[in-house]
Amino acid sequence: MFLNIGKETIYAYTGGKKVDSKKPAIVFIHGAANDHSVWALQSRYFAFHGWNAIAIDLPGHGKSDGPHLTSINKLSSWINDIITTVNLSEVVLVGHSMGSLIALDFAGNFQRKTAGLVLIGTASPMPVSDSLLKTSSEKPQEAYNMVNNFSFSARGHLGPNAAPGSWMAGNGMRLMEKANDLTLYKDFLSCDRYQEGLNCAKKVLCPSLIISGSKDKMTPAKFSKEIAIVLANTGKFRNVNLETGHAIMAEKPDLVLDILIEFTDKIKEEKGTASNKEKNL
Repeated sequence: MFLNIGKETIYAYTGGKKVDSKKPAIVFIHGAANDHSVWALQSRYFAFHGWNAIAIDLPGHGKSDGPHLTSINKLSSWINDIITTVNLSEVVLVGHSMGSLIALDFAGNFQRKTAGLVLIGTASPMPVSDSLLKTSSEKPQEAYNMVNNFSFSARGHLGPNAAPGSWMAGNGMRLMEKANDLTLYKDFLSCDRYQEGLNCAKKVLCPSLIISGSKDKMTPAKFSKEIAIVLANTGKFRNVNLETGHAIMAEKPDLVLDILIEFTDKIKEEKGTASNKEKNL
C-alpha cells in the first residue's frame, strides 16, 4: 500500500489487504537501515487473521520516499500522520530497536491512540558509540559488517533458520546494503540523541510488553530494565527474554509471533469485556 504523507509517498505492507477501520490494527516499525520485510511472518499472519496489519517503511527506507526524518520525535508524529490518514482510531504498536523508541514515544504522547505497546530489542537511552557513528558515516560497509556481526547470536550465525535454506546473517547484510549509504548513520544519530524514553514510559496507559534477546550485543537485555520497571507500574506489563541476539524476529520468528498473538488476544478480550460492561450500564 502506498500513501501520500505531506508531499512524500510512503509504503506500508498490509498483506495485500485494504485497511478497514472496523478491524483492530497493529503497526510494525522496523529498526535502523531496515524495512518492512523484517516483519514478513508476523505482519502476514495478522493480516489474514482479522487485523489491519501495517508494516511501515520509514521515510527514506525501503520503498518510502525521503527526506530522512532526523529525530525519534518527528518519526513518532509521522506515525500519527499515517494512522490519521488511514482513519484508524487506535493501534497496537510493535517496534524493534530504533522502531521501539518510535513506538515508545508514540505511546507516551498519543495515549488514546495506543491500544498496546510491544518493544523488541529496546533500551532507553540507546547510546551509539562514537566509533560506530564515525564508521557508519565514513565507511558504511564496515559499519554494516560490525552491526550484522553484533546482531546475531553465535547460534544465529551458524543457523538453523525456520525457513529452510535461508541464511540469516546474509539476509541481514543484504538488507542494510539496500539502504542509502548514510541511512544507518542518520538512524544511529536519532537513537543516540533520544533521551525522552523513560519519561514517555511513565505516561503509557496501555498494556505493554518487552521482548529481549539474552545474547543481544546491540541492546543488551539489562539496558531495558529501567523501562521495564516503569512500565510494570501500570500493572499491565510482561517481560520476555529469548535466547537470541539483536535480530530477534529473524532468529525466533515463530516464537515472536506466538508471543504477539497471546498479547493481542488479551487486549481484544479486555476490550470486549469493557465494551460489554458499558452496554450493561
